[in-house]
Amino acid sequence: MTENNPSTGVSRRKFMALAGGAAGFAAMAAMGISARDAACSVNIPEIDPEKVATAESETDVLVVGSGIAGLFAAVKGHDAGARVLMVSKGRLGASGQTPFAKGIFAYDPAREKLSLDEFVDKVSRSAMGTNNPVFTRQMAAHSLARVRELEAWGFFDSPLYFDAFSRPITERGIPVMERIMITHLIKEKGRIAGAAGFSIDEATVHIFKAKSVVLCSGAGGFKPNGFPICDLTHDGTVMAYNIGAKVTGKEWNDGHPGQTTNAAACYDGWHGMFGRKPGRTGVEVHHDLGVEMNYQAYMAGNPLAGGPLGQNRGGQVSGGPYRPEGFDDRGGPGGPPPGGGPKEGGAPPGMGGNPVGGSSAGMAIHKSEGLVPINADGASTIPGLYAAGDALGSYMAGAIYTQIGSSLAGSAVQGGIAAEAAAAYAKGQAAPEIPTRKRLQVQEEILAPLKRERGYGPAWVTQTVQGIMIPNFVLYIKKEPLLTAALAYVEELRDHHMPMLRAADLHELRLAHETANMILNAEMKLRASLMRKESRCSHFRLDYPEMDTKNWNAWINIYKGKDGSMKLEKQAFGSWPL
Repeated sequence: MTENNPSTGVSRRKFMALAGGAAGFAAMAAMGISARDAACSVNIPEIDPEKVATAESETDVLVVGSGIAGLFAAVKGHDAGARVLMVSKGRLGASGQTPFAKGIFAYDPAREKLSLDEFVDKVSRSAMGTNNPVFTRQMAAHSLARVRELEAWGFFDSPLYFDAFSRPITERGIPVMERIMITHLIKEKGRIAGAAGFSIDEATVHIFKAKSVVLCSGAGGFKPNGFPICDLTHDGTVMAYNIGAKVTGKEWNDGHPGQTTNAAACYDGWHGMFGRKPGRTGVEVHHDLGVEMNYQAYMAGNPLAGGPLGQNRGGQVSGGPYRPEGFDDRGGPGGPPPGGGPKEGGAPPGMGGNPVGGSSAGMAIHKSEGLVPINADGASTIPGLYAAGDALGSYMAGAIYTQIGSSLAGSAVQGGIAAEAAAAYAKGQAAPEIPTRKRLQVQEEILAPLKRERGYGPAWVTQTVQGIMIPNFVLYIKKEPLLTAALAYVEELRDHHMPMLRAADLHELRLAHETANMILNAEMKLRASLMRKESRCSHFRLDYPEMDTKNWNAWINIYKGKDGSMKLEKQAFGSWPL
C-alpha cells in the first residue's frame, strides 16, 4: 500500500482526517473510492478479469448448498443411482443456518399423543390455512427415519456438524466443491442444463453441466445484525427467478428477535446455543415468531418500554395481529422449551432479557418462501430444477412458526425426496449441452463488477437497502404509502445502482452478487406485501388489519414476465400451480 496517490496528491491519512473517520469510510464507499488502496478515484481491481480461468464439471444431479437439506440431497441422490456433485458457497455442515439449529423434530407415533392426522390439522389451525398439508404430513411422516440416520452418523454427539455430515459423504465418495458461489442457473431448450459461478478463493469461473439441479441454498435476508444469516442472500431464489421459475412467500416475516444488550452480537443473542449439542423435540404445535412484538413496539415505543418478551402477550394483542384461539405463548421465545425440551436442544434464540426486532430482517418463516413446487417432490416450474429446505416455498408450516425443530427436520426430509426425484428425472435425459454463446454471456455477467471502471461499492448499496427495508414501519408493520415509498427507492437501486455495482477482488465480487440478490428480494417483499390486502400470521397491515378469507385464501407467486418486469399471481390454498 502506498501512503500517497500520485493521481490525487491526497494521502490516505489526510483524506480520512478530512472525511472524519468512520463517516469518511462510508463517504468513500459511496463515491467509489477505495480506502484500502488510498485511491480517491474509480475502481482499482486487484484481479485482471481477462486472465480469470474457466473450469468445467459434469454430473447427473447438481446439489447447490451443503446444509442439512444439501446433505440428504447428496446422499439420497447418490443412493438412487445418480452421479451427484455438491457445490457450496460455504463449507459442509458449517454454512447457512444449519450449524445454528439445535433442535430437530421427530414424529414418533409410538410416543406422541396426537395422531398424524391430528398433528397436521393442528398445524393448519395455527397457520390459519396458509400451510400446505401435503408438506406438513410429509415432514412428520419421514422425520423419524431422517433422525435415526443422523444418529447413526454421530450428529447428536457434537455441537459441530462437519464430522457427522462428512461420514456419509466420504463413505459414498460424493465430490464436494466448497467456497464457490453459484450465480447463474442455465436453462436450454426449456429445461435445466446446469449452473455457473466463481471461486471465492481463486480467480476461476466454474461451469457445471447437469441433467438436474437441486437447490438447497437456504433462504436469506438483508444481512441484519444479531442473527446468523449474513451469508444467505436468497441466491437460489433469484437465480431461479431469472430463468423463469415461480417463487412465493415474500410477504411473510420471520420474527426472531435479538437482544437490546449487544444487539449486533449474534453469539450473545443465542445464549450459548453455538456450544450445545443438538437434541430431538417432540410435538408442540404453537403460533409464534410473528410480528406481535413488532406491533407492541410500534404502538408503545421502544421494546424496553414494552417490557420483556412475553409480557402482555397472553392472547391477542389489542388492536394488533390475531392469535388463533387455543394457542398460547408457551412454546416460543421467552417461554419454556417444548415439553420441557431436551437438555441439548431448547427453544429458539432470543429468549430472556429485553428483545429487539429486526434481527432476521428479510427472511420469511422457514419453508414459507422460495421456489413454487408443482408437486410433493419439490419440482419447480422449470423441468429438471428442484428445491428443498428453505429454498423451497413448500409452506410446510405455513406463514407462522408452529413446531420447534420442524425446520431442520423438514429440510432433511425434503432434501432426500427432491434428490430422489431429480435422480429419476436425470435417468431419462441426455447429457445437456451449453452453447458457447451462453457460456460467454454467463461469464461476462459474473465478472462484470470486476470490469467496471467506476460504480457503487456493494457494501454501501447493502447499507442503503438495509436503511430502506429494515425499519419496523416498512418491513413488519405495513401500510400502503410507506410500502409504495420504499418500493420507489428499491426500484431506483434496481435500475441504476445494481447495474453499476463494482468489485476490486473476489470478496467484493461475491458481495456485489449478493447485494443484487438482496435488491430483487426487497422488491419481491414489497410487491407481495402491497398485493396481500389483509393481515394474517406473520404479515400485518395497519390499513387492512383483519383476515380476509373471501379474497385471500391464496398464496402469492412471483415470476418474471416476458418484458422482464416482475409479475404476481394468486394460487389458491390447497392447490398446485398450473
